Amino acid sequence: MLAVRARSLFDGAGPEPVERPLVLVEGGRIVDVRAGGEPPAGAEPVDLGAATLLPGFVDTHVHLAFDASDDVVGSLRCAGDGELLDRMRAAARATLAAGVTTVRDLGDRGYLALRLREETAKDPAAGPRVLAAGPPLTTPRGHCWFLGGEAEGVEGVRAAVRERAERGVDVVKVMVTGGGITSGSDPYRTQYGHAELRAAVREAHRHELPITAHAHTASGIARAVAAGFDSIEHCFFVTDDEAGVHYDRRVIDEMVRAGVVASLTLGSLPGVPPPPAIARRIPGTIAGLAAMRQAGVVMACGSDSGILPVKAHGSHPHCITAMVDLGFSPLEALRAVTSTAARVCGVACHKGSIAPGYDADLVAVSGDPLTDITAVHAVTAVFRGGVRIV
Repeated sequence: MLAVRARSLFDGAGPEPVERPLVLVEGGRIVDVRAGGEPPAGAEPVDLGAATLLPGFVDTHVHLAFDASDDVVGSLRCAGDGELLDRMRAAARATLAAGVTTVRDLGDRGYLALRLREETAKDPAAGPRVLAAGPPLTTPRGHCWFLGGEAEGVEGVRAAVRERAERGVDVVKVMVTGGGITSGSDPYRTQYGHAELRAAVREAHRHELPITAHAHTASGIARAVAAGFDSIEHCFFVTDDEAGVHYDRRVIDEMVRAGVVASLTLGSLPGVPPPPAIARRIPGTIAGLAAMRQAGVVMACGSDSGILPVKAHGSHPHCITAMVDLGFSPLEALRAVTSTAARVCGVACHKGSIAPGYDADLVAVSGDPLTDITAVHAVTAVFRGGVRIV
């Protein structure tokens, strides 16, 4: 048994921290959480000093197969499966060192993330727990077609979802709109019609799998919500007109009614100014996120790590601070990457909280992130399944 002490603890819900907590861990699970007191006889003490103890972060959106280079597509296409899997292993270790103990990989090649899922299940030090989508469904030569997920027509889409279910994926990902890293793809255009999207949703749900939509634009988000998707990745309601953003209140209200989650992808490494097209959207994005929050849309946060140099693996804490920069409170931001993110990923019964019966996935940071969110960058300890990694 481990007896972990810290200065304070955020349990994933809050709002008040637990002062001088004592967390007892046995067999990879949390068995007790106390405010003060002495550890049981024979327990191994782990004193984290003035640190704040948090649930291990849950990143709802990563791409471990992308190397965060200037040419992620070219780099991936030049790599054989063995080399690519080695890169993914390194990305997983960097992600874990940043305090992320669970990731949802939303686009790999050749189902390599499922192999990595097996490795990290056996060895907590190998990386976070991996929830894998495999190659995302996309139209012929559509966004991320080079990952191998091309499917068209109602029957083609159904067959693609069945294949993923048979291979044992944890979630189905569909590219509802185009994307920026794929030559010839238009992020402002939808790739699938309603019949195909509805077929994908029905087939995923028939296999008891959640399904999430890559959708940047207001029209793409509306189409995904109408088709019954469980969550929307990115979900920024962007437009290609001068306004740059249009948050459709009718769509937002329908997201609330249907329980559709917004899996925001925020944050980047500091020191690089955003491109002009993104910079001009910031005021509209802030207003739109506030509208979603006020309406009651459930929002989690992922890093989208791997797709660009500013989205390096291990940069997840920057998506937490970005939420605060965009108007969320530190409490809301921390929930979005712990308990709420675990709920979005379907693992809320044992991840995302510090409570008896939960996996002993813990991260300690120097300082108090509830008063200064930048404390999440100062990771001093990481435990996964009760094994100390950092």
